[in-house]
Amino acid sequence: MFNAPRAAPRYGASTNTGFGSFVDENPLAASTYDNLDPWSATPSPSATPAPAANSANTIFSSVIADATVPSIYNQSFQLVDPSSTGEVSVNALSRVLGTSSLPAATIDRIVNLVSSRPRVSKLEFFVALALVALAQAGKDVSIEQVAALSQQNTLPEPALDLSRLPPSVSTFAQNNYRQNSVPGIRAPIPTYATDDPWNTNSRVAVPPSTGFEVPQENPLPGLPSNLAGTGLPPYWWRKQENVNVTILGQQGFILNRYMVYEVSARGTTVPRRYSEFVFVWECLLRRYPFRLFPALPPKRIGADEVFIEQRRRGLARALSFVMNHPVIKEDALLAAFLTEPSFETWRKNTPISLDEESVSKRVDRTEEMTIPSDLQEKLAILRRRISPLIEQWQRICILAERIIKRREAAAVRIPPAFRPAYFQAHFSLPVFSSPALSSVPSSDTASTASHTPMFASVPNMMDSIFGGFQPIESDVNQGDMARLTNTLRAVIEVNDQCWRGDDCELSSGVRVGLQAVAAHTQRSSELSELRTRTLLDTTLESIKAQRDLYIALKDLLIRNDRLSIDQVDRLKQRVETTSLKLEGVKAAQKEGWQDQVEQLVASIEKDQATIAAQLSRRVFIRACLWHELRVVLHNRENTLVTQTVQTFAREEQGFAENMTNTWASLSEALTDMPYE
Repeated sequence: MFNAPRAAPRYGASTNTGFGSFVDENPLAASTYDNLDPWSATPSPSATPAPAANSANTIFSSVIADATVPSIYNQSFQLVDPSSTGEVSVNALSRVLGTSSLPAATIDRIVNLVSSRPRVSKLEFFVALALVALAQAGKDVSIEQVAALSQQNTLPEPALDLSRLPPSVSTFAQNNYRQNSVPGIRAPIPTYATDDPWNTNSRVAVPPSTGFEVPQENPLPGLPSNLAGTGLPPYWWRKQENVNVTILGQQGFILNRYMVYEVSARGTTVPRRYSEFVFVWECLLRRYPFRLFPALPPKRIGADEVFIEQRRRGLARALSFVMNHPVIKEDALLAAFLTEPSFETWRKNTPISLDEESVSKRVDRTEEMTIPSDLQEKLAILRRRISPLIEQWQRICILAERIIKRREAAAVRIPPAFRPAYFQAHFSLPVFSSPALSSVPSSDTASTASHTPMFASVPNMMDSIFGGFQPIESDVNQGDMARLTNTLRAVIEVNDQCWRGDDCELSSGVRVGLQAVAAHTQRSSELSELRTRTLLDTTLESIKAQRDLYIALKDLLIRNDRLSIDQVDRLKQRVETTSLKLEGVKAAQKEGWQDQVEQLVASIEKDQATIAAQLSRRVFIRACLWHELRVVLHNRENTLVTQTVQTFAREEQGFAENMTNTWASLSEALTDMPYE
């Protein structure tokens, strides 16, 4: 069935290559994504607490229940969420509530009632509008009152003047993502390149602008590699083809529910089930066993929203990898997966070949001469480095996500009653024995963490990570800039007139200054929020893609150990034995010896043909491995890191300059603020 759980792969026996047992080091069981183990077939652990956002959605879904919402609810939400992300910022909610003509103090109270996070879900937004309607009617402004009206299916309709909805003060374009998805690019089919060693074509697209770049004459400094034969077009890193994977939601009946994703790539948008991803991956892996190939995040029974979101991001990274692979990207099955409206119908009507790539491709003499004689020595070096590299990049992913989450939470004051014990993205890392690892500072590292040796496999890393969860010590004094804006406006309303009763220039000047502070704190909040979303959706995903690259390399080395074994030596011995037997039959010339000679000759010819095919396959495997190391691995592990850190530095510079300009503008606006 299409919705059946992913079958466990069949692994071979242990090898003596120094790389360990293939059974013990199954890459699908070893790979890690986002502090979970999505490669596990077990259900999501029930003890894992959901983040505050998911808890809030659960609470407010019970408040709204199945009540019919007035049309102005959806109209208001669409105005501030044109990209259909399913959530908006506190600033956006405050701007909508500001059109209700309610006092700023009331608006501030409503915002604090519905959310303590920097972003507001759709359900929270609806509850806020219901609270506005209650405030306008002079009724009790409480969540309980909204729940009571929801049970009666009589949610109140607020009076909003959406025509005067103030625009965002941010000058940056909002990322076009759905379900926190990575922005997608719909690129036209470009001209084909011919400088790939396998003579493949390159379909590429320019990455999107994040809005934080600093204008430069050379947007991507640095010269292209002058190493001859890199196998990729010049400046290929600027032309990476992107894919956008979003969550459409669950479909099917109660006993056969399945998640549907929307895949946007190469100018088309198609719905796809997870089982269709699995089918394509299994077919491609059979066709290209000696290529760098990313692993898919698996299906998990009873998966929570956190796991589903991380799986969506993992699917996008994996699909982006194969779409930019110089060989796999031209596969017809992959093209059908990205373009066919109904992939299931296409599958039923189209025969699919699972023949290995070596069956239809050959390596000519010139290409064979480019394979270095010390290829095995290079592979041995990679075998020694791969586990530490995966460990280090996993650690970088954890630290980067922790830093980004803290930047996002730096403006949030979470009441103690709503403060979870820990978030999945915030946890302590174990103390490793490696000096390089222990030198990385971490204020959350538990003093009771046990010292573990530098491991040789990823499962040990997972045990260490899961053993390092520690509660977060949130700073109670943290303040939300958006809520500070609302509170300042409430203060301005209270002090609308001086208590002396006359026209007081001092009070009026202070009010004008506080209005300027409120406007600039709102701008600062929006800049910080957009910067955080960009870091989560681009920079962090680029770092995780680097980690995925090394996991794919480990998978490739394991497959090579298992699948490159041939029978050439055994067949040669059999040919020698058969030849000796043939000579004996010819010498004896017993009755019927001619028929026996024909049989032996046919057997020798068949074995010799098999030997030639397997020797050709052996050369092809070596050529594949060298191509993957030289063209794919070497370029991606270096060039894409350069691109990521350069983009990060430019965007951070642009963000810092805009924040500086914001506070400089405020300082200038407060110059004439009176003292007396």
